[in-house]
Amino acid sequence: MKLILRILLSALAVVILAKVLPGVGVDTYTTAIIVAIVLSLLNFIVKPILVILTLPVTILTLGLFLLIINAIIILLADNLITGFSVDNIWWALLFSLLLSFLQSILFSLLKED
Repeated sequence: MKLILRILLSALAVVILAKVLPGVGVDTYTTAIIVAIVLSLLNFIVKPILVILTLPVTILTLGLFLLIINAIIILLADNLITGFSVDNIWWALLFSLLLSFLQSILFSLLKED
């Protein structure tokens, strides 16, 4: 049950950010739920592989390259989902930062139970 709530809150965050950011677009609420599911799957499967492959660059940049990896994950989700669009890597980077910030706020509401 908590997993479904987390996905719905992530979808809500995706919709809010799509309304606020002009470089990000989501067609429907169903697409936002699909984006939330795909992003969670990509973060679970692809992100650890990218982190291991880019470990030297991540160490050299003191961890800042992880932001670029998050933006690449967002762009990968953009290529996989037809109703979700991100214009370029800068919008993906800003979307990634704001999404993690908004998710931390929304997920903190779940922990109060």
